[in-house]
Amino acid sequence: MTQPTAIKERRERYVEVLRAIENLHEFTTKEVQSRCVEAKAAFITRLLKQLQMEGMLQTRGGTSDTYAWTGLKAAFLDEEWIDRQLSGDQVTQSPLEERPRERLLKLGADNLRTSELLAILIRSGRKGESAVQAGQRVANKFSERLDTLRTLSPVELKKISSAVSEVAYCQIMAGIELGRRVAESLQRNGVRQDKLSCTAAAIEYCSRYFSRLVDDACQEEFHIVTLDTKLQPIANHQITVGTLDSSLVHPREVFRPAIREAASSILLVHNHPSGDPTPSSQDRAVTDRLKRAGDLIGIQVIDHIIVASRGCISLADS
Repeated sequence: MTQPTAIKERRERYVEVLRAIENLHEFTTKEVQSRCVEAKAAFITRLLKQLQMEGMLQTRGGTSDTYAWTGLKAAFLDEEWIDRQLSGDQVTQSPLEERPRERLLKLGADNLRTSELLAILIRSGRKGESAVQAGQRVANKFSERLDTLRTLSPVELKKISSAVSEVAYCQIMAGIELGRRVAESLQRNGVRQDKLSCTAAAIEYCSRYFSRLVDDACQEEFHIVTLDTKLQPIANHQITVGTLDSSLVHPREVFRPAIREAASSILLVHNHPSGDPTPSSQDRAVTDRLKRAGDLIGIQVIDHIIVASRGCISLADS
């Protein structure tokens, strides 16, 4: 079998499996296998595990064999994902705008996912696993307790990903220690932290940290800002990309990072690419649903800020 033919057949298997699950909300591995003809059971199992590792799927019902799509499905372009699998997902083979270093230069480090920051530090991959894949693997392993990453030895980290060489290990540990010293210096010198205690402060924060949504975004994006008990930001998280819809913005996906970070409250943020920040009925419906969910689990939704080229609007004030 020639190489082009083998690649074509492999692509067809990827397409078959993804088409089998694209309209399913929850499914088991066996259900997917029953829907496929060409793709073998082992291939289907590996593909589902890969999607889970990259955060597209999550396990349900306390079993590793039942899956459901996460909020990242809205941003998932299966043809691009398949291309990355077939090409080995090497950073140098990815489009410029998708490479972690280029994204950092364009968007700033605070807008990169943890996996992308790790990929930059890992720098180069190994046969069978790129730096991007290694970053995803490490980030997923420590998604609940990122702080424990600093306690690992080179051998322990290499067991998680073979792409983490001694040089990559040193770069990761140096980055962690530098971040710790910067945070210590900020605290020691009393540098003022953002505090979103009023609408004006929330709008000013969103204008600063979500300016990309005004300048570059062609689609609606929904983000949250997790806040501590003093209403100081902990982190910004992208939840969905695409038209804001209450069926897509599920409370489970919205509050997961807030629960993980032990946040006291959250700020909702999304953009209107049209430039008009006026809230729609759907915007209000999403806000009301998330506020009710927050009340149930004890994490307050303090506001929902819409950013657009013609200004920012607070739904709490509008």
